[in-house]
Amino acid sequence: MKNWQTHIEQAEQSCRHSGERLTKKRKQVLSVLLQADKAVSAYELIELYSEHYQQTLAPMSAYRILDFLASVHLAHRLNIANKYVACAYIGCEHSHELPQFIVCQQCQRVDELSACSANLAALTDEIKQTGYQLNSPQIELTGTCQACAIKSEKQSDKAQCKEEATCAEKQVNEVICNQPLIDNLSPAANSR
Repeated sequence: MKNWQTHIEQAEQSCRHSGERLTKKRKQVLSVLLQADKAVSAYELIELYSEHYQQTLAPMSAYRILDFLASVHLAHRLNIANKYVACAYIGCEHSHELPQFIVCQQCQRVDELSACSANLAALTDEIKQTGYQLNSPQIELTGTCQACAIKSEKQSDKAQCKEEATCAEKQVNEVICNQPLIDNLSPAANSR
């Protein structure tokens, strides 16, 4: 995420405002999430943390910190992938009432979407009318991001070209193999 340092500063302000502490380790974990180019599991986070800070982060600490970051809306847990992503709206007045995400099935890139509050209100009302109570009030959609779609299209084009080349090669071989051998015979053999 671009400007991750700015997001850290905004996270510190948000925590101060709500009476929470953004400790050094919490800040470091948040910075790793902000710099990750995709959603990460707790164990992937531990590896990235080690690469960034040359320190070990215990799994229990990682989970505790991730739970804290999620509780103060600085990060989100994606249930569909059991992974975490930094909130895209740190430091703004974005409603965390019903977070919405689109997750690329190929590269795990995640984009947090902002929906019109009227749409969210209508959806919430409709859910209430069904008698359901939300256990996980967030929407997670899956799809293919533009970069992966382009990459997939190029690979498909390459495969098609390769297939067409193979077909053309077979056709040429058939033509060559099915030609009479007269052309290859010596003039003496042709005179018989």
